[in-house]
Amino acid sequence: MSLNKFKQLNNKCTDACCSGIHNEHEADIAEPVQSGATVFSLSGLDCADCAAKLEKRIAMMKGVSAAKVNFSTSKMTVTHSVSERDIITTVQQAGYQAVRHGGKIISNPWWQQPRMLAAAASGVLLTAALIIDRAGLNAIPLYIMVMLTGGFHVAKSGFYALKSMTLDMNFLMITAALGAAAIGEWSEGATVVFLFAFGNALQAYTMDKTRSSIRSLMELAPPEALVRINGNEIRTRVEEISIGDTVIVKPGERIAVDGTVSGGSSAVNQAAITGESMPVNKQTGDSVYAGTVNTHGALEITVTRKAGDSTLAKIMHSVEEAQAQKAPMQQFVDIFAKYYTPAVILFAVLIAAVPPLFFGAEFGTWFYRALVLLVISCPCALVISTPVSIVSAIGNSSRNGVLIKGGVFMERLGQVKAVAFDKTGTLTHGRPEITDVLPFEPSFTAEKLLTLAAAVERWSEHPVAKAVTAGAADYTALPSENFIAFPGRGAKADVNGQTVYVGNARLFEESGFNTGRYDTDVSKLEEQGKTVIFIGYANTVCGAVAVADTLRHNSREAVQALRKAGISHITMLTGDNSRAAAAISSVLDTDGVYSGLLPEDKAAAVRELKSKYGTVAMIGDGVNDAPALALADIGIAMGVAGSDTALETADIALMSDELNKLPYVIKLSRKTLAVIKQNITFSIGLKVLFIAGTFFGFVNLWLAVLADMGASLIVTLNGMRLIRKI
Repeated sequence: MSLNKFKQLNNKCTDACCSGIHNEHEADIAEPVQSGATVFSLSGLDCADCAAKLEKRIAMMKGVSAAKVNFSTSKMTVTHSVSERDIITTVQQAGYQAVRHGGKIISNPWWQQPRMLAAAASGVLLTAALIIDRAGLNAIPLYIMVMLTGGFHVAKSGFYALKSMTLDMNFLMITAALGAAAIGEWSEGATVVFLFAFGNALQAYTMDKTRSSIRSLMELAPPEALVRINGNEIRTRVEEISIGDTVIVKPGERIAVDGTVSGGSSAVNQAAITGESMPVNKQTGDSVYAGTVNTHGALEITVTRKAGDSTLAKIMHSVEEAQAQKAPMQQFVDIFAKYYTPAVILFAVLIAAVPPLFFGAEFGTWFYRALVLLVISCPCALVISTPVSIVSAIGNSSRNGVLIKGGVFMERLGQVKAVAFDKTGTLTHGRPEITDVLPFEPSFTAEKLLTLAAAVERWSEHPVAKAVTAGAADYTALPSENFIAFPGRGAKADVNGQTVYVGNARLFEESGFNTGRYDTDVSKLEEQGKTVIFIGYANTVCGAVAVADTLRHNSREAVQALRKAGISHITMLTGDNSRAAAAISSVLDTDGVYSGLLPEDKAAAVRELKSKYGTVAMIGDGVNDAPALALADIGIAMGVAGSDTALETADIALMSDELNKLPYVIKLSRKTLAVIKQNITFSIGLKVLFIAGTFFGFVNLWLAVLADMGASLIVTLNGMRLIRKI
């Protein structure tokens, strides 16, 4: 029996034996006050402006030093010394639900939600009241019932908003409804309450749909797995599985943990992590990821990461962080809304007071117009226009194997004019092979030349070095020492008492060798797109080896798709010589190529591209190209599934090696920008139109509510279009 199982049984025993004691004294034990930061999950948060008001309300609590509400993920982080129960109570008073993150909010289907039921009941009562009113009978009691039924939750939230001095839409709407009743406009007051209650319920439903596209990622990994312990197979919760444990995955099951295949073979559907459309064959030694699906064969997996550190968990963490980051457009909207709402409220007060006091106008008429202005003063549609679009787009991209680290990068990617590709490992497979061996000295055979080169290169991690080492694998290895690498040029080491150099012509020229007489042979190989490295010692060039790295099958198609996506300039950056680089550039049909580059030269090339074309994206492996990736406006790492470094440092990560994801995500970002601009233009335009209409008396209360809630729903639904695959 495992230690975890023992602990579980012991806890169960304790709970069972002592339940009577616990129940007897439970009411007498106060909840302990916890100090520190706590994350809460929220429910019912349907308005970005209301989220900001809730954040302010919680921050004003005694014992709370900081509060941050993430509207996109419905999470709230509070640094506090008061009890969690007090915070949850305050959230409930505001009209929402909250539990400590990790807990479960019990939620009924949308048609059984209290707010939806209240809205439906008020709608039935309003219909009856209008019929009775049209018949000439007294419908005021029914109108009052409409306002009580549909306005209970609204009034409750509005009261606590007033209490904490954060005037939200609930307070403004109740004020407008009561004001209408005060001047005898009962039907309009009741209609305002019904439309607002119904609009809130619909908006909560649509926002929940948007968030569910992200939450579905969290549910990909199963909560339990079959673990082999001392020869027995036991169902174990993933949180209890340790590194080194063996997990059994049967055909058709989802893999619960990150690990390495230690037995069996199968094909695994990795679409949830990498976005790959076809299952990938897995055998002993291959990596697998939590949340992926084993299709047909049984697999034994040795766990390499705990559940909380899996690639899927890191993706989810990155997605949540991305949703919390505000794009520049959203920052502008938030600042605009901050000053817009108080300005409109002040304007409403002036409309109600100035004409009657200074121009003798009828008070009732202008008071009514002030109420209408209050109704349309809440910038819900404007504030929600950007986050709902960003959340939908990030959810879309993450489901398709592209991780975007924030709204700022989504927006910036949509402005990219030029793209720079690293060659090795990005446009090519990064696994070059030896194609030619050219001994220049009579005493050197191909075997002797490769053995000498491999003695130096076995210490290097460069792809060309690995190709040389693999080419000499069948020969007897030579010992070497004092290895020194020269980035972008080659390396040297001591072999049998001689300092042997292996590298390109640049290294050999700097080291005093003469390679000029071999230019003809080298040129022929380079014109074929091959990379030539020399081997020599004691000022003698012993020979050369040519290696070639094959292009990925979709590299050319990706370049063409980028042009169709509107990229004006595509270039390739490589450390290869100019002839080899030109040969590959010709096949890919890029607009430019920079060859013979050291890491710092790639950064300089990116700087030059930025000066010529503006916004530049750099695509590389996320590690070797760090200077260029950091300097680019957007750094994109590819093939980084399972790579902690790339996941943490890249602005955008392509989880698989599929370059066709790049045109897709650029199209998605540009469509996202277009949708955000549509939403902002529509929201501001509608507000301006209705404010003008209010001033001239063309807009009544129920039409103002319908326009405000309708605008919020329209921008939400427009943003939700980005959930669909582009």
